[in-house]
Amino acid sequence: MENLNQQIDFIMELDRLKAVQRRCRIKCDDNRFENSAEHSWHIALMAQVLSAYADEPVNLQRVVTMLLIHDIVEIDAGDTFAFDTAGQESTVGVEAEAADRIFGLLPEEQAQSYRTLWQEFEDAETADGRFAKAMDRMLPLLQNCRNEGGSWAEHSVRRSQVINRNEYLKGLTPRLWEYALSEIDQATDKGWLIRD
Repeated sequence: MENLNQQIDFIMELDRLKAVQRRCRIKCDDNRFENSAEHSWHIALMAQVLSAYADEPVNLQRVVTMLLIHDIVEIDAGDTFAFDTAGQESTVGVEAEAADRIFGLLPEEQAQSYRTLWQEFEDAETADGRFAKAMDRMLPLLQNCRNEGGSWAEHSVRRSQVINRNEYLKGLTPRLWEYALSEIDQATDKGWLIRD
């Protein structure tokens, strides 16, 4: 029963992820801010749909699990805007501490397994980690392109910033990179990104 109680505590802690607002807006729902739980679900499904575009073999079950847990740390650390470079750098240690605390709610073996998988996503050095990271980068790009620039337009994001953030796709999923470039070009032509 002790393991079950720990697992239930972890599951109930995850409920708090629904209250973490991101900077992306959901056009289909009165343009409200997306929460991190919604984002995690969305990219997990996206990975399943787009897995054929990975240019190296990936274990889809591992990728989906990474995507479902990658933002759990935001329960403690909050969400940092993708183009806030200083904010991104300052949250690295905070997120690691959050991972230790939150995954530490689980029985030891499960805690270690999830913590290791979370770190694999963060490091993006394995095929699974790289593909998971690619999905995490691609979805906000698509959302902003379908929402008249969304957070890009709100925060005066430059084309070069979006290219640099998503260039990660180039070697990993060239077909998705080409698609992303065409979306970025259209967003720039429409004035949703600042042309550099």
